[in-house]
Amino acid sequence: MMELISNYGLFLAKLVTVAIIVMVVVGFIVTSARRGAQQDGLDVENLNKRFDNLGDAVRRAVHGKARLKKDSKERRKDDKQQEKIGSQRQRVFVLDFKGDVRATATASLREEISAVLAVATKEDQVLLRLENAGGTVHEHGLAASQLARIKDRDIPLIVSVDKVAASGGYLMACVGDRILAAPFAIIGSIGVIAQLPNFHRLLEEKGVDFEQITAGRYKRTLTLFGKNTDEGREKLKEELEEVHEIFKNQILEHRSEINLDQVATGEHWFGMRAMELQLVDEIRTSDDFLLEATKEFDIYKVTYKRRRPFPERLMSGMDSLLSR
Repeated sequence: MMELISNYGLFLAKLVTVAIIVMVVVGFIVTSARRGAQQDGLDVENLNKRFDNLGDAVRRAVHGKARLKKDSKERRKDDKQQEKIGSQRQRVFVLDFKGDVRATATASLREEISAVLAVATKEDQVLLRLENAGGTVHEHGLAASQLARIKDRDIPLIVSVDKVAASGGYLMACVGDRILAAPFAIIGSIGVIAQLPNFHRLLEEKGVDFEQITAGRYKRTLTLFGKNTDEGREKLKEELEEVHEIFKNQILEHRSEINLDQVATGEHWFGMRAMELQLVDEIRTSDDFLLEATKEFDIYKVTYKRRRPFPERLMSGMDSLLSR
């Protein structure tokens, strides 16, 4: 009887596990479908008002409703007076970029930058809050080129890194006129990597032949299933070195003060050490920068919401799950 109960309990545990997995998968699909239902469009939020509302919530608790009402009345009076004479305050446009391996956020970034460039002047600033651990070279290169459009218009570009700007992420960050980093933000990884498994010996043991036909000596250097050669390895190494050289030239163009021999080793550093190496200019979080900026600037967060195809949302979700 005890063995029967034990087997039943084990079966029940397996059944519950499978049910949970199915529920998670179904939930992920439903959530992705709902996200995909949103229409393309630009959203602009006044962050000054958001910070005022947050402050009001604390003021209400600390000073009471009467004091809050008085302060709010005075603030509205100042706002109306400012509207009458015309606002002379400079503006900060805030953009967010959360990267993945294929830098899929570039599609929204290009729209956001185009929108900002339509109204921004040389007296304004753009703050990019960047979170990017790197990925494919050409995708991140395009994202960096989008940021260069801002600099080409002589509009100051500030890049803030609260968590990570490594590899392709730093390829983007270095375009900024100023780079802010949180004390424990990960910065650097100025290098290039390519890796893949090879199943040739396994297939050979199983008696499976793999045929690959190419036109062009270096159409394929290394392969998953065929026998790799020293010539192919050397060619791939040469290509990686070429990309690394382009990466270093990008950094040299925008941050000529950096000692490339010291930092272009593939290593990464935390914020404080990164500042010593001149990879960043200031140890500061984006929150601190924005809160201080509200005293002098009108701050607008610009977000382009793009309807993404389901396969793209699915892969992005998988990237996120793997990262977690």
